[in-house]
Amino acid sequence: MEKVSYDVVIVGAGLAGLMAAHEVASAGYNVAVISKVFPTRSHSAAAEGGIAAYIQGNSDPNDNPDYMAYDTIKGGDYLVDQDAAELLAYKSGEIVMLLERWGTLFNRQPDGRVAVRYFGGQTYPRTRFVGDKTGMALLHTVYERTSGLGSVDFYFEWFAWELVRDENRIRGIIAFDMRNMVPVFFKAKAVVIASGGMGMLYRHSTNSYINTGDGYAMALRARVALKDPEFVQFHPTALYPSDILISEAARGEGAVLRNVKGERFMARYAPKKLDLAPRDIVSRAILTEVKEGRGFPGGYVGLDLTHLGEDYIKERLALAYEAAKSFAGIDATKEMIPVRPAQHYYMGGIDVDITGRNPDLIGLFAAGEAACVSVHGANRLGSNSLLETLVFGRETGRAVVEFLKSYTEPSSDIDKEAEKMIDSAYEVVKSESGVHFGEILERLRDTMWDYVGVFRDENGLKTALSEIMKLREDMKKMYVLDKSKVYNTEFYNALELKNMLDLALVIATSALNRKESRGAHYRLDYPERDDQNWLKHTIAYLRGNSVEITYKPVKMTKWKPEARVY
Repeated sequence: MEKVSYDVVIVGAGLAGLMAAHEVASAGYNVAVISKVFPTRSHSAAAEGGIAAYIQGNSDPNDNPDYMAYDTIKGGDYLVDQDAAELLAYKSGEIVMLLERWGTLFNRQPDGRVAVRYFGGQTYPRTRFVGDKTGMALLHTVYERTSGLGSVDFYFEWFAWELVRDENRIRGIIAFDMRNMVPVFFKAKAVVIASGGMGMLYRHSTNSYINTGDGYAMALRARVALKDPEFVQFHPTALYPSDILISEAARGEGAVLRNVKGERFMARYAPKKLDLAPRDIVSRAILTEVKEGRGFPGGYVGLDLTHLGEDYIKERLALAYEAAKSFAGIDATKEMIPVRPAQHYYMGGIDVDITGRNPDLIGLFAAGEAACVSVHGANRLGSNSLLETLVFGRETGRAVVEFLKSYTEPSSDIDKEAEKMIDSAYEVVKSESGVHFGEILERLRDTMWDYVGVFRDENGLKTALSEIMKLREDMKKMYVLDKSKVYNTEFYNALELKNMLDLALVIATSALNRKESRGAHYRLDYPERDDQNWLKHTIAYLRGNSVEITYKPVKMTKWKPEARVY
């Protein structure tokens, strides 16, 4: 087994990982960034609509950071740790101005200030944007800045497989070179997991194919807890039938949702915010319209941009226009775009504090969608995710630097333990028959969509858990057809499936356990929020084929829970 040593290993080359790498490398430490894809193909590039920020002198004169924090807390249905929401709001303007100085070309208002648009759940418009390709612009900016530092080594097209730990501290990770299946032990003083989301668990998702929950599963197998794993966000406007994201920016610019009768149906569900209600509310509204017979054949509704005008649509919503034209044959300047909900984001994640530090394992940190700070609580507001990656990516990098300043080298040798972790990965290419990994994957994605989706209940969640347990048994008989060692994508797909099955068990168990509705977790059998019993974070550990659940209090500063109406 090959070995390399770094001060810090970062898993994931999206905005959170790159921002953490920038902070650590700028302090003089050497960093390895491991990614399944080239950094600028990370899923951060798929974020379209914008990045939320309060900028003094460049925001609505009535707005302030406390309003922004309040919107985030209310949007998250009061499961948000309020110190995290305040940090996000008060650092937002600073981080956007930093990215502008680094070279991001934000859209401008006629007077030259950075342009803004409304997003769901915002009291005042505060989403800054680069057309509807904001994530791509930010990702290229931060990658250029970070790759120019001499102490960052990028390992792209590498697959991170397991965390290596001793009794109480992280020691590194095992990763495979995807070109040849060669495993390498990356020894490290600290590890940052910034591996993004888990959308491939669901039949319908706006996520990239690389979002298979690897970081969450690595943490679970290393005896680290996930916080609030039951909270999965569904975006209301995925293009039918391909599930390509149609950004919330469209509704922020004035697009309207209509049912088969032509009605602006959001007036029934959010009479004040209408189409710019938070995503969980809009997603449930769309599916209710479809269920009650007011959707279009096939199960979708229309997103109407036609009144915005051709020039405006092609300037401000170019990606939405192009996607509708290319993948649905729709000219959005003349006809409605067919949309339906799809899995979009994961509010749950590796349990960390506002510095990105994990309490279970010394030297383990997490940032971005892989982490649960918790700044999004039960439901993330649109345009807060890009902001989270940059604010908390930077905070995590700074915390890692402080950790390294007082680091002491452990005396125990961990190499033999690392070697043992490699053997199990190869079992899948040794088997000649059994159950093909693709069959298990398709059953898993259908199960999660049907029973652990937008609407949940006890019978459905128990059905999901029963099916997940069967799939976990079938996984022991799993095989792949490709036995080669050169870019064997089947091999890595099978390892991803193992990760997804670990995560699915934790999500479904936690969803069954939470007997209330809150944000994106909507129980048909418990339709009300229950602050008396459930205003607390789920802390879930994977113990073999079972899930151990404990709780943490939600951190409150100045906002008490109130009715969440829009």
